[in-house]
Amino acid sequence: MATTADFRNGLVLEIDGQLYQITYFQHVKPGKGGAFVRTKLKNVRTGLVLERTFSAGDRVTDVRLMRRPIQFSYGDGHFYHFMDQQTFDDIMLTEDVIGADQLRYLKEGMECEGLLHNETVIMVDLPAFVELTVTRTDPGVRGDTSSGGTKPATLETGATVQVPLFIEEGQVIRVDRREDKYLTRV
Repeated sequence: MATTADFRNGLVLEIDGQLYQITYFQHVKPGKGGAFVRTKLKNVRTGLVLERTFSAGDRVTDVRLMRRPIQFSYGDGHFYHFMDQQTFDDIMLTEDVIGADQLRYLKEGMECEGLLHNETVIMVDLPAFVELTVTRTDPGVRGDTSSGGTKPATLETGATVQVPLFIEEGQVIRVDRREDKYLTRV
């Protein structure tokens, strides 16, 4: 248990069965009445930001989260199987835990980071930059652009990104998965 005096940015609290991380807090002592703490809390799973006020001295449940390296093994249609890199246990996760936006870049053998609460993975973070093979793209035609120019390319995981005209099928490219953006050839 923690009190409002223990608040700091990054502290994770359990409120109404949900995990929230403190992104901002301010201790306020008005001229009249009791002191209070104004906070902005971010839901760890959904990213939803909520503002909440606590009276000074309120007790809250703080939570210790751990980060652990995990490796994606395979998907069987219902679950995605990961291997814990420390204990070598098989971890079965659903699409909601991983996130639909990240699934587009997930490939077998990829090393990720799992966020654990009570030895249960509650969230998966993929690397910011992933290297994937281009499986389908149109041939690049020069001449009708005054500068670089781009074209769509489908990657081995099914994701589609805009690439320069010189990229061909079979090439491996590095992509910033957070922005769905081509970075360079590998």
